[in-house]
Amino acid sequence: MSPDFLYAVEVILNGLMAGVMYSLVALGFVLIFKASGIFNYAQGVMALFAALTLVGFQTGQVPFSHLINAMFGTDYHNWSNGMNNFMAIVLTMLVMIAFAWLVERIVLKHLVNQEPIILFMATIGLAFFMEGFGDLMWGANIKVLDVGIPSGGSFWLEDVTRGWAAEGSEYYGMYIDVLDVWAAVIAVVLVVALTLFSQFTKTGRALRAVADDHQAALTVGISLRAIWVIVWSIAGFVALVAGIMWGSKSGVQFSLSLIALKALPVLILGGFTSIPGAIIGGLVIGVGEKLFEYSIGPMIGGATENWFAYVLALLFLMFRPQGLFGDKIIERV
Repeated sequence: MSPDFLYAVEVILNGLMAGVMYSLVALGFVLIFKASGIFNYAQGVMALFAALTLVGFQTGQVPFSHLINAMFGTDYHNWSNGMNNFMAIVLTMLVMIAFAWLVERIVLKHLVNQEPIILFMATIGLAFFMEGFGDLMWGANIKVLDVGIPSGGSFWLEDVTRGWAAEGSEYYGMYIDVLDVWAAVIAVVLVVALTLFSQFTKTGRALRAVADDHQAALTVGISLRAIWVIVWSIAGFVALVAGIMWGSKSGVQFSLSLIALKALPVLILGGFTSIPGAIIGGLVIGVGEKLFEYSIGPMIGGATENWFAYVLALLFLMFRPQGLFGDKIIERV
């Protein structure tokens, strides 16, 4: 095979892996929108907050240590040497469930049957609050997140694919990050589990009923408040998974909250109400931006990955606003 063809295959595979990472964030958006009709702007900050909390438990950091030390003149930073990864993940998940309960108690219960724009603005305020709260709680310095998932290129794949090139060509094998492969496997498991939960469980059907009509769901005995706690807890779990993957890849830093912006084109392509659509949309965006950068980028100065996804999303909004798998928009007059 020619090196150019192998490079193109490598670009496509890396695009698929990048798309899965985008999809992990988009899943949280879909879950909350599907169950409550709320576009949760805070989903990216939830991933950041979950990753910060996980690292805090792993390292045994005292929450609000900077604030406590400044107020009382103490010098406490760590309560212990930390805990193992399993316990840290379990405790972080409990924190996200507690967060979901607080969101329902403090914010959502006052917004039943309000206009979507009001709910959206509430999540914007929630995002800024969580970002500041996370800063106070765990500090703003960049943190290293390690849960034991291997990262870096696969030497086995490089050795195997090196032999595929034509003899005498300067080709050194395909580079695929092992962490991205793990993310892909985890995303597939999540999608299958969430799809089965949504379609074949009583709670999943109740989530869809609440999304269709809050008032009608209440009249048939569905507890709107309980459903919102459940769906925000599940979204918190998805945010934790996304935070682990993105944090392991690029470190836990406050720019991690901006991954929500990259999930928007994924949602527009896949549809705001489709769990499989979040994955398909992510794969299309990931492969599309990598191939475009590889083939067209050098001709127009590069850096096309910064805007390609948004241009593609704009085209979809013009010709298919509900996305590939979203519910068709029907208005009766």
